[in-house]
Amino acid sequence: MSPVFGHGHLRLYLLNLLEESPKHGYELIQALADRFGGTYSPSAGTIYPRLAKLEDEGLVTKTADGRKTVYSITDAGRAELESRRGELADIESDLSDSVRRLADEVRSGVDQAMKSLKAELASAKREARTPPAGSRAESSEALRDADVALTEFRQQLRTDLRKASAKGIDPALIGRLRERLAQVRLEVREELGRRQ
Repeated sequence: MSPVFGHGHLRLYLLNLLEESPKHGYELIQALADRFGGTYSPSAGTIYPRLAKLEDEGLVTKTADGRKTVYSITDAGRAELESRRGELADIESDLSDSVRRLADEVRSGVDQAMKSLKAELASAKREARTPPAGSRAESSEALRDADVALTEFRQQLRTDLRKASAKGIDPALIGRLRERLAQVRLEVREELGRRQ
């Protein structure tokens, strides 16, 4: 996925979150995840080193609260945040763009996964329907295919005959049609007889 924060922006954003209220590391991670609608959740390995650097620079302090460490912004941190307040608006704009970009990437990944899953399901369905050669299921499927072919032939021929009926139909044509249909029926019966 694309990077979310530009260089130095996460640092400034953490100061901004701590200005709202003191927080422990997990609360900062949650606040960022909430800000990104769940599309980005920084790891502890991303947040805690930055908090340690902010503490080394005197911009935040930490205090123990039971088993948790709570971080608070210092006066020096507030002064830096105030001097860079204009950058926060740009960061917010960049964050909105990042959220859209991340959401698009996630959506695209989900769409691709769904297409792939649908293709795999369709393939599995086809394989499940393909019976062993010569099986009863295969014969039933062939019979259905023959019914469809006969129905389509009949419908198409009737349409053609109805269109031509205004101009007149040669009775000899109908005679040839009967002969050929009888011939096809005979060929099919012979082929079926050979398979039994």
